Amino acid sequence: MTNVLWLQGGACSGNTMSFLNAEEPTVCDLIADFGIKVLWHPSLGLELGDNVQTLLWDCILGKIPLDILVFEGTVVNAPNGTGEWNRFADRPMKDWLNDLAQAASFVVAVGDCATWGGIPAMEPNPSESQGLQFLKRKEGGFLGKDFRAKSGLPVINIPGCPSHPDWITQILVAIATGRIGDIALDELNRPQTFFNTFTQTGCTRNVHFAYKATTAEFGQRKGCLFYDLGCRGPMTHSSCNRILWNRVSSKTRAGMPCLGCTEPEFPFFDLKPGTVFKTQTIMGVPKELPPGVSNKNYAVLTMVAKDTAPKWAEEDFFTV
Repeated sequence: MTNVLWLQGGACSGNTMSFLNAEEPTVCDLIADFGIKVLWHPSLGLELGDNVQTLLWDCILGKIPLDILVFEGTVVNAPNGTGEWNRFADRPMKDWLNDLAQAASFVVAVGDCATWGGIPAMEPNPSESQGLQFLKRKEGGFLGKDFRAKSGLPVINIPGCPSHPDWITQILVAIATGRIGDIALDELNRPQTFFNTFTQTGCTRNVHFAYKATTAEFGQRKGCLFYDLGCRGPMTHSSCNRILWNRVSSKTRAGMPCLGCTEPEFPFFDLKPGTVFKTQTIMGVPKELPPGVSNKNYAVLTMVAKDTAPKWAEEDFFTV
């Protein structure tokens, strides 16, 4: 039996909603097939009031083994480092988190807020929010750069706004079945099995990207979303086009640009009108290019690609 405790800090519950929609495996599969016991979850737990406090203290004191601590949402430190803006079970949530992290064999951060601080940690960050072990791309976060759970691993980061449901359940299964050692973490503590490729991998619009055949309208079934709509698929690490959402689609397949929500810098905008869904350019060259592409090479590639683009590159690829 693998005991899992799930807590929420400064959160919108989006990752909980995603988790409950998991399909491979489902939440029921976790319990029935993989021996996972959910000690408590804010949407599923039966305990209330004093009973919740007793459960948490039993985990901290070792009376109940805490195998996996899952945390969703930011660590709220305001005001002035006290954490009083986010109280839970008669204490600041950050105090529970600190004590429980020391008792857990594995700590898993789910969603952008828990991994890097997310939207609440944007400047001026009035809630003094942090991720568990990062603040945006800076190492440290609430638990500190050198934190290691009892297993010897740092916080396992599963970013996204929200995280894909199957990323969450598959990592829980890997831990419960003793296979987490086979899953390498990248420099941001993300499991490489989900985050070693770019979102562009598997995108059905790659041929349009290659020939610079663009679209400037949302929902269009043809054309690349990078050039005029600011799609961040070429610069974002995720498996959204390999492990489809609801087994059906992804943002780019639905005609919406990738927002880069698995990267620490998300959300990518400077609060100026019209800057969210627009590729920022200098003399026609994007200010930010896919990795390994120089400004000079991009300019040459653009000219050649447009001159050699076949007629079918402009056609609707969904047309039968």
